[in-house]
This record gives sequence, C-alpha cells and structure tokens, in this order.
Amino acid sequence: MAAAGGAARRCWRRGVGLARAVRGVCGSGRATAALRAEELAERLRKSEEQQREIPKDPTQRWLRELAAMSQQLQQVHPNVLAKILKQRTLYQNEEIVVIDKPYGLPVHGGPGIKNCIADVLPILAKMLENMKAEPLHLCHRLDKETTGVMVLARSKEAAEKIRLLFKTRQVEKIYWAIVLGDPDPVEGVVEIPIVEKEVKSHQSHFKMTLAPRYRVCPEDGRLLKARGDGRAERAVTRYRRLAAASACSLLQLQPVTGVKHQIRVHLAYGLGCPILGDHKYSHWSKLAPQKLPELTLRRLKLEQSKARHLPLHLHAHRLCLPLGQPLDFVCKLPLFFQKTLRKLELDIPKD
Repeated sequence: MAAAGGAARRCWRRGVGLARAVRGVCGSGRATAALRAEELAERLRKSEEQQREIPKDPTQRWLRELAAMSQQLQQVHPNVLAKILKQRTLYQNEEIVVIDKPYGLPVHGGPGIKNCIADVLPILAKMLENMKAEPLHLCHRLDKETTGVMVLARSKEAAEKIRLLFKTRQVEKIYWAIVLGDPDPVEGVVEIPIVEKEVKSHQSHFKMTLAPRYRVCPEDGRLLKARGDGRAERAVTRYRRLAAASACSLLQLQPVTGVKHQIRVHLAYGLGCPILGDHKYSHWSKLAPQKLPELTLRRLKLEQSKARHLPLHLHAHRLCLPLGQPLDFVCKLPLFFQKTLRKLELDIPKD
C-alpha cells in the first residue's frame, strides 16, 4: 500500500509538472502572438506615416499630387464636383456648354466609380443657368485619363444634332500626345480596323487591338489579303510629329473615326509608339507598368519601379464644331503635361 501511495504521489507530481509546463508554453505562445501583433501594428503605423510624408523629390511629389487629385474627385460631394466643372467652363450659349475635362474623372459610371460627369450634369445645369434648368446632355466621350475639350448640350434636340455631326465626321478633333519613340514616317495616316479581344494570360482581360485586312508575304514582301474579323470597326487616324527629344515625341493627332481607344491602339500597335503613361496598351499579353527608355527615365528623374504612377499624356487640344457658323475651341495643356514637356525638352510648337 505504501509503495502504491508513493507511486501515486510521483504520478501526481509529474502531472502537476506537465500542467505547469503546458501553461508555460501556452502563456509563451500568447505573449509571442501579442508581441507579433504589436510589431505588425508598429510596421503598419510607420508605413502609413511614410505614405503621408511629402516626398522630397519633385517628380515623386508631382506624381503623388496627381494621384491624390484623381482620388479627391471620386470622394468629393457631387455639388463640389459640379462647381469644379463650372469653373472649367470654356464656352456656353443657348445650345451647348464646353468644358475643360480634368484628368482622372470618368465620363460614365461603372464598378468602383463614385463620381462621374454624367451624374452631375443636372447640378451643373442649375449652376450655369437657374434652378429650373434642364439637365445637360453628353454628346461624346473622353477616356477617364484623357484631358481637354468636351462638349455638352443643353437639350436632347441639341445633343442629337451634335452626335450626328460626330457620327458623320463633320467635327474636327485635334489631340496632342507624348509618345515613346519616333514614328516612321514622321507624318501619315494609320488606317487599320480595330476589334475588342480577350487576352488570355495569368490575369485575363479585354483590350482593343488591330484587325488588319492585309498581311505582308514573308517571301517577297507583297501585301496579301487577310481574313477579316466581322466584328472589327473601320478606324482612321492622321498623325504628325511636332517635336522629338529624350527618346520621345510630341504628336498631333486627328482621329477621323471614333472607335473606342482608337488613338491609343493605333499609336501603340500600329506605329509602335505607345502614349507615355499608357500602361494598358504598352504590352499585349500582360497588365504591367510601361517600360521606359533609360534616357526618358533620366530626364524625368524617375525610377522604372515608379513608372506605374505616370499619367496618360493624351489631351483633347482642339475641337471645331459646325453649328451654323464653325465654333473653334482650344484647350491649353494641363500642368502635368506641360511639366513633362519641359523635363523631356520637347518644345511646344507655337500655334
């Protein structure tokens, strides 16, 4: 019995020791988890502070300001956005209102978009005329990242009339763009149909692309008729080089037709000169930041890893609208576009 009692006491002591050891391990685990949580919180705090810090480098500060401006346009109250557009009014009469569209503001709504031009047209109409004014109407569209001249109509009848002018190619549109490389030849016409296709890769997505009706015979260089895509739309873009420097060019563009992303596709895939900041059409098979030449990076004082922050340098510079008498609207380049021209030493031509 005494032996049995001693064995029981030894087992009890071992049990107590094991329990203490388990409690020690568990307590250590909780302490480690708490320590890791504190470290994670500290890292997050430092990261947020770094994001709030104003970069010392002027180029980084400029890109940060531009990105912040686009985000602010999505966060402001619709009344504030309408006031911004009112301040950017270039011209108005009894039929139309012409505005200078800011960078980063979409024309239409969609997933993830809180503010767009279409949504604030009723407010803008009242600010421009009176509280009983009819909502303004869209006559055409510009990409979210495109800046410049945009025409709105005061009535449905005026909007239909202007849309017909666009459709029948009676509206003269002139764009300016900074592109990578130098087009060959320096002046000409790109006339290649465009179609939308799915890009199947690790991150599948849709892009507009060329659908040429001819191909070059590899043996003798002759043009051979290719099998066309029935969904492709005719697309014609005139272009002319205005200046060249720093492995880039400033081009004047006149889209004769109005296919979605026409200028961007014709420049990137037709001429091999993608627009500076056009990360979507600088590659076909992937979604990745645009790869910039070393000379361009040096002139912009930019690292390749930061190239993804570069904005699209496409500006609707001029629009001639034949409403009774021709109305000619010219919109000056946005500040970021002007800064890029200076950094790249591209001389702005005198109009």
